[in-house]
Amino acid sequence: MEGSSFDKLIVVTREPDGIATVTLNRPKSLNSLTRPMMVDLAKAFKALAKDNSVRVIILSGAGRAFCSGVDLTAAQDVFKGDVKDPEADPVVQMEQCPKPIIGAINGHAITAGFEIALACDMLVAAKGAAFVDTHARFGIFPSWGLSQKLARFIGPNKAREVSLAAMPLSAEEAEKLGFVNYVVDQNEVLNKARQLAGAIMKNSQDLVLRYKSVINDGYKLDLRQGLAIEKERGHEYYDGMTPEQFKKMLEFIAERSSKKRSSKL
Repeated sequence: MEGSSFDKLIVVTREPDGIATVTLNRPKSLNSLTRPMMVDLAKAFKALAKDNSVRVIILSGAGRAFCSGVDLTAAQDVFKGDVKDPEADPVVQMEQCPKPIIGAINGHAITAGFEIALACDMLVAAKGAAFVDTHARFGIFPSWGLSQKLARFIGPNKAREVSLAAMPLSAEEAEKLGFVNYVVDQNEVLNKARQLAGAIMKNSQDLVLRYKSVINDGYKLDLRQGLAIEKERGHEYYDGMTPEQFKKMLEFIAERSSKKRSSKL
């Protein structure tokens, strides 16, 4: 998967700085998903999860749409098998990926595309993009998490409007609701995603991975259980630190504090 061969429907590029970009590459069909595309997307995330050279993953779509959902000409092939094999399920592989995933939503994210966006950790969206759930319109039952995740992210009443009435959720409204992190001009979506990735990579990789895990795992639980997980993992983390690691931590804090003081003089 090294490099960027644009005859592939899923294109993966790895850059020396630690950013990997995954591109849905079927622009003439608005990146609608065929069964082989879904399998390749799952394989891509599984491989990137294991690649130590990769620290942050950006997911985007080629052309004017992010993903228009499942290619309904192959609906039976897709829906009969989409949740049965986790190895071939891109959403499962995204959720299991320990690295931060930034969705670069360059255009509409529809139904399965919406669900893939929901599996990202952060979202940068283009002005005018929208998230659309057409499950109810076409008689398709959700199986990649939309029925459960969206209500938790934007509230149940708004989620019911988006899903039961198939009402588009604009990128701008999604930002106000806290679902989208940034809305920018279309030609700035990838740049903003890279800027966000760069900010993440300035921090401790080990802590970033642990932090993503504790946020995502805790969000599935009630507050009491989530706080217990944080406490348990925090104790485990500090118990595993050596005196040398504590010394380096203190030196780093002291160095940062001196830089802040000198910048104010």
